[in-house]
Amino acid sequence: MALRQSQQVGVVHTENTRRYERRRLECRSQVPASGKHADSPLWRGGVLDRLVAAGVVVTDCLAPASPWQNPYVERVIGSLRRELLDHVIVLNQRHLKQLLASYLDYYHPWRTHRSLDQDAPVSRPVQIAKPDQIAEFPVVHGLHHYYLPRAA
Repeated sequence: MALRQSQQVGVVHTENTRRYERRRLECRSQVPASGKHADSPLWRGGVLDRLVAAGVVVTDCLAPASPWQNPYVERVIGSLRRELLDHVIVLNQRHLKQLLASYLDYYHPWRTHRSLDQDAPVSRPVQIAKPDQIAEFPVVHGLHHYYLPRAA
């Protein structure tokens, strides 16, 4: 990524900064720029432009890292950071995908949620056991655990 000299007071910007600023101004004015989404195959063919013009697809500009604009995504990202990514060193993209897949396998059947009255998204029957009859099972590469009654 080559650095280019900006026309504004001699400040050096990267291409990413320029793209971010162009997108920010685009969202602010709601006027699409000439090269909007030029890197996407759907936009290159004009398919999405026609769908937007016909009113079939509605677009919405969201500022990056704006929880008040997209709270669901921000909550998921926050949960992933707090419960997974803050505790591991991600080596590469393949490793990240493995971690995320493992976390997802744990999240739905075992992780409890306050909004679900301390149940998991995939509901399960309550199993009562004495403290000395509980088995611990590591998940997400040992980062989290779930507990079940031991088999008799």
